[in-house]
Amino acid sequence: MTRADDVPFSVPPVDGSGTLHLSGRVTIRTVTALHDHLRDIEISALKRIDLSSVTRLDTAGAWALLMLRQKPGAKDIEIIGASVEAASLLESVEHALPSPESPPPVDGSLTARLDRFGRRVFAGVMFVRALTGYLGIFLHRLARAVRHPSEFKLTSLVHHCEEVGLKAVPIVALMAFLIGVVLAFQGSTQLRQFGAEVFVVDLIAISILRELGILLTAIIVAGRTASAFTAAIGSMKMREEIDAMRTLGLDPGMNLFVPRILALLIMLPILGLIANIAGLFGGALMAWIDLGISPAMFTTRLVEGTAVSHVFVGLVKAPVFAMIIGVVGCHAGMQVQSNAESLGRMTSNAVVTAIFAVIVADAVFSIFFARIGI
Repeated sequence: MTRADDVPFSVPPVDGSGTLHLSGRVTIRTVTALHDHLRDIEISALKRIDLSSVTRLDTAGAWALLMLRQKPGAKDIEIIGASVEAASLLESVEHALPSPESPPPVDGSLTARLDRFGRRVFAGVMFVRALTGYLGIFLHRLARAVRHPSEFKLTSLVHHCEEVGLKAVPIVALMAFLIGVVLAFQGSTQLRQFGAEVFVVDLIAISILRELGILLTAIIVAGRTASAFTAAIGSMKMREEIDAMRTLGLDPGMNLFVPRILALLIMLPILGLIANIAGLFGGALMAWIDLGISPAMFTTRLVEGTAVSHVFVGLVKAPVFAMIIGVVGCHAGMQVQSNAESLGRMTSNAVVTAIFAVIVADAVFSIFFARIGI
């Protein structure tokens, strides 16, 4: 004698009335065969699915039946003959299926556009205000360290000077050397057409000393150091170490911000000088190889034709760039929430913001020095 639960699973073809009669167990063991069979059925010919001969239905079988309705033109398929338990299971699975969320309608009116623009402007102003606040925290803590030297963390400053400056020397020097080589090669190619190859020395000197040396150094440091500041401070914030510091009476501004930003203020001008020397060396080497300008002639032309003001114009930007990079990195680190996604997002934002701010500041400096005739 065969029990009802032992009825073998079968999926006969759709009958003339458009009904599919299922029998046996529609469970996780048979759902693959059911799914393959339903995939081959012509949807337009199927009107209803009869479950009166189904002896057992589990969640996987209910999901396979309901997913059939997700196909185009299959929403009108009716499921009939289900027992009370099967009907309840089908209803529960249907409610649990994810429903696609329609995007909220976008108001394209002029008022709505002005509202969105105003909100973005306000958010930008508040962001600049927050950065200014962190700059104020740094300056206040630095002044307090001058008045109370015992509170200043000299060991931390030396450590960050090594991380920010010493370890960045190879990449900065290599970058500046290659920039000098490229400038000399491209400049010689163009100036040779006019017989003015000797002016390639002026081109290299002014470009590197005045703009490219310190600007590209700041961009490299922004990508390297702003992300490091954000990751370090953000990780501490995720692990609630900053809250622990406040509980112990330690000021995060004095212990975290001042050593990092001050290390940048000290090391970025030095890195700028290294970049200038490496860039001039690369330009001199390429000028010697490509144009036959000897190192002695290059040096003579450099000293006689390049004003010292170009060096000061480049180096005076370094403290401002250092302040921007340090403040942006520390601010982004303090905005990290208690999850890894926030840490990655703020690290990326810190790099982009620091590089953008450095380029904007360099443009402002260029306009300022042009106006005052330097």
